[in-house]
Amino acid sequence: MKNIAYILLILSLSVTSGCSWLGWGDDETTEDDTAGYTERDFYEKIQSSLNAKNWSTAISNLQLLESQFPFGKYAEQGQLELMYAQFKSAAYEDAISSADRFIRLHPQHPNVDYAFYVKGLSEISQTSGFFDNFLPTDTSKRDIGTARDSFATFTELLSRFPKSPYAADARKRLINLRNQLARAEIHAANYYFSRGAYVAAANRGRYVVENFQQSPAVPDGLAVMAQAYYMLEMQELSDNAVAVMAANYPEHPSLMADGSFDYDRRLLDAGDSFLTKITFGLIDRAEPPAFDTRYLYDRATRDAESLSDGKESQESRSVWSWLTFGLMD
Repeated sequence: MKNIAYILLILSLSVTSGCSWLGWGDDETTEDDTAGYTERDFYEKIQSSLNAKNWSTAISNLQLLESQFPFGKYAEQGQLELMYAQFKSAAYEDAISSADRFIRLHPQHPNVDYAFYVKGLSEISQTSGFFDNFLPTDTSKRDIGTARDSFATFTELLSRFPKSPYAADARKRLINLRNQLARAEIHAANYYFSRGAYVAAANRGRYVVENFQQSPAVPDGLAVMAQAYYMLEMQELSDNAVAVMAANYPEHPSLMADGSFDYDRRLLDAGDSFLTKITFGLIDRAEPPAFDTRYLYDRATRDAESLSDGKESQESRSVWSWLTFGLMD
């Protein structure tokens, strides 16, 4: 019993002391540790933490620097580095708040474009997860609220600072965000088809055609309009959408050889339904219309699929490779 008591005592002490035995957390800074620090001392310690990628320590020191020297020489630069450290530590909401605060307090600062840039990156990163780096994910099927926010932020960055060093990257990200927002509208239209809400589906398709004219989702937007107006018995509007599609996207799978629209085609969920299989085809429920031709019009999707096909044709991956997401192949 005495041995058990000693073991329990040792375990309790190790838990209460945390990781201090291993030397972790020694870099954490408190106000007592920085007593008597000058502004330059603070800034040099912060630079050391940033260079070492010790983001938590850098954030703590940057906050202390601002509280003790709010109007000092390094105050504004410290605010910029604070939002950067928060972004790198995945504290995206804090980074957005810090960027908004900097933009509000220093609208004429020569580096305010950087605040817009970090804010936009943080808004994009809010919906990404750890496994996005290892598994193919469709971000257009997620909540696109943050994507809209990021689109607005980068748009303002380009409109206010067209010659900013961050403009080129922001422009590329805007294109990707535009395509993502347009595809999300098509996903919504496909859902409305499944619910029989044809007016809502037609509105989504028209919104894509009118507001995302350069995106790969426009052909599907026209197809949505043609199908939805047909189901609403608004044949003239449906024919107009088909005419535009045939003139600009004649290779769209929903168009037949003579250029007419195949209203009975199901572009998604084309396989037999579960009900059809278990009844051996006696009960066949038609799937609602759904459109997704990214494999045909979206260059990024085509490149990703061709790259994936090329890898699979070269060699088959082992079970261990799949389990470790390719880290140990």
